[in-house]
Amino acid sequence: MATESPQLFLCPISMELMEDPVTVSTGVTYERRSIERWFFKYGKTTCPATMQRLASLDLTPNHTLKRVISSWRDRASSPSSPTDTLAPMARERLPSVLAGIEATPFKVTALKSLRSCMAVDESAQDDFVACDGIQVLGRVMVQALAESSAGGDFSAFRTCEEAAAVLDTLPLSENASVDLVLKPECMRPMVALVQRGSTEARLHAMSILDKVSKASGGRNWTAVVDVDDMVKSLLDLLSDGASSKLSSRALDVLLDVTARSPSSGRARRGKDVVEVGAVRVLVELLPDADRHVTERTLLLLKRLCKCPEGRLAFAEHGLAVAAVSRTVLRVSGLATRLAVNVLWLVSCAARPSEKVLDDLVTSGGVAKLLALLQVESSASTKEKAGRMLRVHGAFWRQYPCFPADLKDYLKFLN
Repeated sequence: MATESPQLFLCPISMELMEDPVTVSTGVTYERRSIERWFFKYGKTTCPATMQRLASLDLTPNHTLKRVISSWRDRASSPSSPTDTLAPMARERLPSVLAGIEATPFKVTALKSLRSCMAVDESAQDDFVACDGIQVLGRVMVQALAESSAGGDFSAFRTCEEAAAVLDTLPLSENASVDLVLKPECMRPMVALVQRGSTEARLHAMSILDKVSKASGGRNWTAVVDVDDMVKSLLDLLSDGASSKLSSRALDVLLDVTARSPSSGRARRGKDVVEVGAVRVLVELLPDADRHVTERTLLLLKRLCKCPEGRLAFAEHGLAVAAVSRTVLRVSGLATRLAVNVLWLVSCAARPSEKVLDDLVTSGGVAKLLALLQVESSASTKEKAGRMLRVHGAFWRQYPCFPADLKDYLKFLN
């Protein structure tokens, strides 16, 4: 469907067009499959959009909205139906529009209107930056966060969310725009949105961070935010697993956070990330992950296992070795290389625990390493697999359950 779906028709959890909309006790409507997964798979008893605790988990079918969505889909798919377009915003109107947004008490509505215009008029995006639009959005977000923190109503935080949505319509590829977004008045609201925004707002915030990261070159955008709070919020998103889009974005930002530290502080950053439970969360992502999520998760585990704290957390997790071993020769060539790197780090980069070596046998990891030597793979991957087998082969041959033919092969390697 070429026409963009109206925001009202999208599930706040999955951000996809609803087919079976149901309403919870707070009055917010969700796609039935998404909200049932939130309740029954993840054990949540709150409304995802408002985070209010629900008096009951009853779901009321929203028949009216379902009929409206169905009617809209019929019209949108009809080749004879006209396409609604918004008139381009004249540059001379922008200063008054921006001034009006700062002055009006109805900021959410004004920002929604501005966002609609910006989304369909690329020339307005350049004019917006030239007219100090980014600075205006920064001030609006700071004020909205202050009002929300002071006990203001939910609309104050909604203002911050809408301002971020407008900011996300910009390409943010020019140095001047990036410099403005990197200021604390813009970056701190991004952290707040990742922590407690709606699904849509979190996606906008992480999209902005991704754009800034790509355009900022060697500059460290994490220097102006509380990285610990950011990492905790990203790990919470990954643990909830309520939205595949959110999980994918959260992994991207985590990868950027762990790579952005200056070399002198990278070990400390890795230790800090491990201490808030990153290894546990990442390991538990692997069993149900698709290829892209698996590869990024393994890359993060590789980075974290370079520090002693990461290796210890990995060794102490009961399923870590099995989860990583399972991805070898199963997901992709990249996943295999990364998984072997992780296993090498925890078994050869430092003195491994006996539990890690036990788990490598019982999970089939040793058999996978032997198989790697027989198939086409990168030289460095084969070298690491061979080294693990040579270093620990004598230990593994002691297992009565270990296949005799593999024992003979281990003897040959040694």
